Amino acid sequence: MNFAAVAMTLLYLTTVEPWRVNSEEHSPIVKMTLVTNARETSALCLDGSLPAYHLDKGYGNGKNNWLLQFEELFSGILSNNATLNPDFYNWNRVKLRYCDGASFTGNKVFNNGTTKLYFKGQKIWEAIIQDLLPKGLKNANKALLSGCSAGGLATFHHCDNFTKYLPTNASVKCMSDAGFFLDEKDISFNYTMRNFFKSVVTLQGVEQDLNRNCTKGLSSSAYLFSNVLVTPSSDPHGQWNHCKHNLSTCTPAKIDTLQGSAFNFSVINFTFLK
Repeated sequence: MNFAAVAMTLLYLTTVEPWRVNSEEHSPIVKMTLVTNARETSALCLDGSLPAYHLDKGYGNGKNNWLLQFEELFSGILSNNATLNPDFYNWNRVKLRYCDGASFTGNKVFNNGTTKLYFKGQKIWEAIIQDLLPKGLKNANKALLSGCSAGGLATFHHCDNFTKYLPTNASVKCMSDAGFFLDEKDISFNYTMRNFFKSVVTLQGVEQDLNRNCTKGLSSSAYLFSNVLVTPSSDPHGQWNHCKHNLSTCTPAKIDTLQGSAFNFSVINFTFLK
């Protein structure tokens, strides 16, 4: 297996926007801040460049409140528009740039003699937080950690750790927005994406960063319907293409396959299609 290709594929899959939040809203340009001392702890992006974030400072009654978002435009929950975003518009709003390929986890360097990749997501997370603390994060009254897709997974990974940096009396919440990863077999009864993610975990040295309470009885998590249950390798002739992109086109036979005894759909329910 080409481990470098696995890492780059994961980075692509988990940063593609599934939708654009409030596409009619103009997103303000917020200056990017490089974490210049990141090299001291090797907290580097895949290509060895410095990690970065964008900070839009809070004001008024939001000056001591913080919203950290894993990779999203400054719209929606990060908007500075009080009408569109009444709860957080004047908070300190931070976009953490995603550049490690494993949801801000891992602490390893891959070097095959010709290619060198830095899998330093955990170190990047720590470096960005350390850079934000003296800018006011250490005095936060309220704080929200959130993310979408790969960022949603990163929220799960770092929620508990996030609270340790903040005052004990701070109100700290975490919200994973579209970051739930379903561990299921695909239609060919293989755990295709489980094995894929397991390769990434091994490659990037993520094991040490996983929550021990979660890993006691669970293996790696996997992707959602179109990338878990109906993977390209399980459907080489594309017979499921229409169904996986539009559930209303699934035939009764395909629905029965999905609802068969091999699958446990406590989250995804297809009964409405019958």
